[in-house]
Amino acid sequence: MSTQTPPRQVQYAAQPRSLASRAAFRFCFVYFGLFCLTTQIFGSLWPLPNVDVPDLATLWPMRQVVFWTASHVFRVTHPLVYTGSGSGDKTFDWVLSFCLLVLAALATGIWSVLDRRRENYATLHKWFRVFMRFGLASQMILYGLSKAVPLQMPFPYLTRLMQPYGSFSPMGVLWSSIGASPAYETFAGCAEMLGGVLLVFPRTTMLGALVCLADMIEIFALNMTYDVPVKLFSFHLILMSLILLAPDFSRLAAFFFLGRDVKRSSEPHLFVTRRANRIALAVQVVFGIWLVGMNTYGSWTNWHTYGGGRPKSPLYGIWDVEQFSIDAQLHPPLFTDRDRWRRAIFDFPTRITFQRPDDSFAGYGVSINLNQKTLALTKDNEKKWKANFTFERATKDQLILDGEMDSHKIHMQLRLAPADKFLLASRGFHWISEYPFNR
Repeated sequence: MSTQTPPRQVQYAAQPRSLASRAAFRFCFVYFGLFCLTTQIFGSLWPLPNVDVPDLATLWPMRQVVFWTASHVFRVTHPLVYTGSGSGDKTFDWVLSFCLLVLAALATGIWSVLDRRRENYATLHKWFRVFMRFGLASQMILYGLSKAVPLQMPFPYLTRLMQPYGSFSPMGVLWSSIGASPAYETFAGCAEMLGGVLLVFPRTTMLGALVCLADMIEIFALNMTYDVPVKLFSFHLILMSLILLAPDFSRLAAFFFLGRDVKRSSEPHLFVTRRANRIALAVQVVFGIWLVGMNTYGSWTNWHTYGGGRPKSPLYGIWDVEQFSIDAQLHPPLFTDRDRWRRAIFDFPTRITFQRPDDSFAGYGVSINLNQKTLALTKDNEKKWKANFTFERATKDQLILDGEMDSHKIHMQLRLAPADKFLLASRGFHWISEYPFNR
């Protein structure tokens, strides 16, 4: 029995390419190779518990290249934010993309001159395709699991529920609306997961790329219309999907637009022998399982850290202030609404948020001692500031706070708001609705 790759696949992989297609491959190889290596994609390929791999663009020498380009080419005068932001549309990111474009264009020109006699890049294309498959798969699995386990858009926290809708940013509207429907978020996450998992297997690459393309076009549209700062990155994921689909463009066009019969995809094998190809397939599958497993572990851990399974405050809930006095005065003349509290919100174990009469919020760190019935408040930006309270909870829905804050004695009587106060949390799902319930 022959151990050679089927002749038709060898012929497909080795056929000569036009000058334009060779130049396009060189450019894509350099640009997207650098993009994957310098952004979060590189770290996502090696997910490890409690290990944060920094983007290589934020390290020497790429960081210095971006800084110099921003300063001397784009005349940027403000310091560039490059870590700890959470935004993918920073000035740093846009300048980085420009630098990669320039580097890719220069490298393509030099490569084209030095390697002008080569007719194709069959072997290099095969391995580049594997790299692109897993680079895209890592992001689809990462983002998919962060939605399948509703984390990326969590159900609105208690403080969020008290904010007027008109004060939301467009991104806040999107985050809160999707977070309020965990079932839809899970569905969207599974769709992204599906694309990523299909990319793990060579034979389902085309289907996986099509699913990823549909997913990412939707995500890109949401980013653009709700001003979510991941526009640049999501656009690159669309381009990566298209690159994986490029070898099948003619087949897809013939099937969908010309109504013609098409032959099966002739994706070349990585190696010559069947045994080597079986080992390569096994390695790819194991690596895919690793990506899914590590991201599942991370999502599950985060679910119990800040998601729906997180620890909650011992005084969890929204407490309406029924009586508030400063220095034993109910309405002291020297104090404004910003010195009073309308509500106290306990959500996370170490945080408390007070809502003022003007609907603004003041957040504090809090340490709650249930045995001694005390609250110790701190401010994030004032390390020496402290306020201490004692509390009494006569009944489940009644709370009395007494203490001292900013050299004034504070007394509050609070009542726990009903859990079904918010339709967003209590309405639920209904198969039958005689009339639309649109409030």
